[in-house]
Amino acid sequence: MRKIRNHNLAQLLMQLRFAPLRQRQKQLAAAENLCAMLEADKDYPFDFICYRITGHSPKEENEIIKGKDLLSDLQIFISKLSSPIADNAAQQPNKVYTIEQLAAELNVSSKTINRWRKKGLVARKFAFEDGAKRLGFDQERVEKFITENSSLVKKAASFERLGKSKKNAIISCVKNLAKKDMSLRQVILAAAAQLGVSAETVRLTIKNYEKKHPGKNLVANVRKMIRPAQASEIYRLYQQGAGIKELTERFGKCRSSIYRVINQRREKTILTKKIEYIDSPDFHEPQAFEKICTDIFRSDLEKSKGIDDSLKQLKAPPKRVSVNRQQESELFRKYNFLKFTAATNKEKINLAKVNARLVNRIENCIALAEAIKNFLTEANMPLVTAIAGKHAASGVNMQDLIGEGHLSLMRAVEKFDYTRGFRFATYASWVIAKDYARKIPAEQAKQKKLSQTDMDTLHDGLESFEFKTGEGAAFATAERAGRDINHVLRDNLDQREQFVIINHFGLTGSIVKKEKKTLQQIGAELGVSKERVRQIELVALQKLRQVLSAEQFELLTG
Repeated sequence: MRKIRNHNLAQLLMQLRFAPLRQRQKQLAAAENLCAMLEADKDYPFDFICYRITGHSPKEENEIIKGKDLLSDLQIFISKLSSPIADNAAQQPNKVYTIEQLAAELNVSSKTINRWRKKGLVARKFAFEDGAKRLGFDQERVEKFITENSSLVKKAASFERLGKSKKNAIISCVKNLAKKDMSLRQVILAAAAQLGVSAETVRLTIKNYEKKHPGKNLVANVRKMIRPAQASEIYRLYQQGAGIKELTERFGKCRSSIYRVINQRREKTILTKKIEYIDSPDFHEPQAFEKICTDIFRSDLEKSKGIDDSLKQLKAPPKRVSVNRQQESELFRKYNFLKFTAATNKEKINLAKVNARLVNRIENCIALAEAIKNFLTEANMPLVTAIAGKHAASGVNMQDLIGEGHLSLMRAVEKFDYTRGFRFATYASWVIAKDYARKIPAEQAKQKKLSQTDMDTLHDGLESFEFKTGEGAAFATAERAGRDINHVLRDNLDQREQFVIINHFGLTGSIVKKEKKTLQQIGAELGVSKERVRQIELVALQKLRQVLSAEQFELLTG
């Protein structure tokens, strides 16, 4: 018998074992009455449990116990408490059934009786005629359980026990259906329909047969596990728009297996995301979603039944719409709450148990938050242009300044604490100006390091490389530079940034003939917009400026 999982209940059992006999009998009866009244879908405080059994409440901090766990532990509690003081079954006023006797009486299996114990069917230890102590069921408590769960008992009694001939018929049918290249699910449903039994009966019969005959899989074509390489390919094709039917035919797997692989990969992708947000007490209030996630640009948004339906109805803010102070605060509140919801649900992900609905909810929250971030960034781009114009006299290219300012603005949106009551423009201006103050001197220092001689040498080398590709020395120099750049890319950029840089600047082909792709083409391959690719490229180039020499950076982007 397993141990009681709840520490407080286990401690209470230890204390009651030293109580006088009469008191233990009284507490045992109280525990049985408590077990009969508990409901699995409710929660109960430990002081309530202790009071119902002993008549007094504990002084230590109270604990909330789930009804399902409490029912399981309480059955063990009753069994262990009754064992030392087991009454003689023959001397009881009511008839006492063993598990086997009660199963035969109700025309169910012993497993069903044990399942009913978790639903409130109380059993305690009795001493039977052979002198052994076994679990017994008092007739009065059995009748009470049957009255309260009549439909459950009736349904269980109506199940037909499979005979050997029936099991053989199921196995034979399954073997014939498996030859038709059907999935396991299809085989089970077809066999159930042909033989007039439930799908669960067929599934358990297959499971028991394969357990008794190791290595003999009745439906061999779907019993093979999906390899990691196959799983990666399935997910890649799904992202590129391949349908579920196409994937099942291509990989020879059932729909449920394909969906499971896809959802597991989606969960792993979410787990790798770092979701940061500005917390607020509003996010922890009851019905926070209904209070916060209403689109400020749509006053006619209908209320829906749940968070998933609401996420489907919500729309991202329209582009190129100016916002006032109140609307701006609402947008940041909604932006951070969506990320808070995604982060909270991310903690519930269990890779061993795929939950597609949970994944959809997280992805919807992230997508909406990203849409709000893009809107706020676009709405404040004139601020970047204005600040960049003030720093253009420093000698740095205006387009570079705007690109750097765009990155700073996106970081400002992510870090802005709207709860303090400041305007975002004030905070963003400070962030952009601070980044310019740090990066412009670095750019100027790099420019000063390149003497005129170095620039002439670099220019001659590039001309030689461009117009005299037949010369071995120039070609070898370019090849070495290309290898150096590729090495830097691997060490400093993530996979997506590497993909964008390599394809946009043509590092996939030879040094002589670069094979470049447009941002639109790269976005189509990654499944993102052209503007998102541009943002990724800006981030990557900023990293490369810090680690590449001027010659290498010119060779890369030239």
